Parts: sequence; structure tokens; C-alpha cells
Amino acid sequence: MSTVSNEMLSVFLADDDADDRLLFEEALMEVNNEVKLTTANNGELLLQSLDENTPPKPHLIFLDLNMPVKNGMECLEDLKKDDNYKDVPVVIFSTSCQQEAMDQVYKKGANYYMCKPDNFQKLKQLLKHILNFTSEDLLVRPTRENFYIAS
Repeated sequence: MSTVSNEMLSVFLADDDADDRLLFEEALMEVNNEVKLTTANNGELLLQSLDENTPPKPHLIFLDLNMPVKNGMECLEDLKKDDNYKDVPVVIFSTSCQQEAMDQVYKKGANYYMCKPDNFQKLKQLLKHILNFTSEDLLVRPTRENFYIAS
């Protein structure tokens, strides 16, 4: 089995905070510099970008929850209804670490949940952790107890 980090990755990120997008990109490149990252500042732009850049399907989609226009919850719902993207693993990546939000996105089909860490090294650890999953691990949703990834 190959890990996700051993193949050329296509990763999409929707986050309305430009600084968070930049930090995510820098951390991702330090963890695996063979990643094609496509970013958007809201869920609507992410969906448009997916339609413009697919095929191939992305390996992973990271969604912030709190965004204008189309938030992460709405975007997740749209992704899981779309036959083209319903099988693409979605990782919620948000400052909101409330149990209620985690429960909601789990019920709506997100694959994993990661709270935005408070420093760059922790962000790199989180991304390294998720990129070390096998492709099969990402496609099979974990139990609710293993849904949250902590640094």
C-alpha cells in the first residue's frame, strides 16, 4: 500500500483567511513539496475551481467552516451530493473546535476534522499525519471516536 505522501497530490483548500491559506501552503510544501495546491477563499469558489480543474479529481479537500458566501458546511453538503466529488476525502480544518460542529460535519460525511493549531510546527505535524494515511485510509470514514485529528 502506498501512502498519500508517496504520490503526486492534488489538494484543494477553501479558507477565507489569506494568512491561514499562506501558512497552510508553506506547511504543506515543507511536509511534501510535490503537492499541487489549489486554494479558494470560500466554498462557492472552491466548487467552481473544482469544476474548472477536474479531472483528475483531487486527493483531498480541506474546508474551513466559517467563510462568507458559501461556508464549509454548505460546501461539504454540495460535495457529498455531487457524484463527481462525493468520494473525495474532505478534511474540515477550522478554528471552531466545538463538539457540536464536529458532530454536524461528521453526520454530513466529512472524513476528518482538524482544529487549526496555534503554531506552524503543529500545523506541519497535522498535515504530515494526514498525508501519511494510505489512500484507502482516507476513503474509509473513521468511527466518530477517530474522526478528530489532534496535534
